[in-house]
Amino acid sequence: MKTAVFGAVTAVGLVLSTGSVAAQQTFISIGTGGVTGVYYPAGGAICRLVNRDRAEHGIRCGVESTGGSIFNINAVREGELEFGVAQSDWQFHAFNGSSRFEEQGPFEGLRAVFSLHPEPFTVVARADAGISSFDDLSGKRVNVGNPGSGQRGTMEVVMEAMGWTMSDFSVVSELPAGEQATAMCDNNIDAIVYTVGHPSGAIQEATTACDTVLVNVDNDTIRALVEDRDYYRMATIPGGMYRGNADDVTTFGVGATFVTSDDVPEEVVYQVVKAVFENLEQFRALHPALAILVPEEMASDGLSAPLHPGAERFFREAGLID
Repeated sequence: MKTAVFGAVTAVGLVLSTGSVAAQQTFISIGTGGVTGVYYPAGGAICRLVNRDRAEHGIRCGVESTGGSIFNINAVREGELEFGVAQSDWQFHAFNGSSRFEEQGPFEGLRAVFSLHPEPFTVVARADAGISSFDDLSGKRVNVGNPGSGQRGTMEVVMEAMGWTMSDFSVVSELPAGEQATAMCDNNIDAIVYTVGHPSGAIQEATTACDTVLVNVDNDTIRALVEDRDYYRMATIPGGMYRGNADDVTTFGVGATFVTSDDVPEEVVYQVVKAVFENLEQFRALHPALAILVPEEMASDGLSAPLHPGAERFFREAGLID
């Protein structure tokens, strides 16, 4: 399920040959998330496009299933990964040294590459749990996500805004995304929270295996959070996407972004971006959550860290930024 992590040191200092067979290979790895989420197939889609032309540019890409956004950013910071997928809010906090990154301080070397799909904050509850609004989670058995995941970090931000602590839930579980649907349908928990692109395999599993409801996350506290933070926005999960949920669900969300560090060479990042954007129709077709991607938005939306020079170079050549 995992591929080897090729450490950033292998990518540094190698001479790439564009247009001819490279004398040396450069190995890069992408940190994603759980295999039932969207990060993992999105990372796999990027690697597939990069690897298709590796005979020309000399870059070989591997994808790794990880704990999610915060793990990926920290691994990029430590040089253990060259690239990672991360929520736009955690990109912001990492670069600025705020929230969960306050103790570590700003990750000044963090660089944005491009943005991906929108990620609504999604709450799924057992139909028999008596949860019809987000406020009803208080006193219930809730999976808040594994430490290191974006879903856990965002849930903690929301809990603080709501004035909740973990003790406000009757049971708190920290299951990773791939295990939460089974736990809910086995009646071990009442609800799961998941910041994820849609359609999601994990949400599909939960809504198919047992009777569930998607819960609106829309109150004055949530609206104030969105108003106060540029990286949040209100979002809609379309009705009919999942079994038993015919109506649109209102919530808020972030965006998935693709990040790297300033230690990764310009040519490497340029070739990765080129592989995706010059084959965007194929990239969109590799997962339903990617189908709505627009090049101009990918070059700017939710990117609070500076663009990596390799990405900036491609975007300028393509006329996507001034």
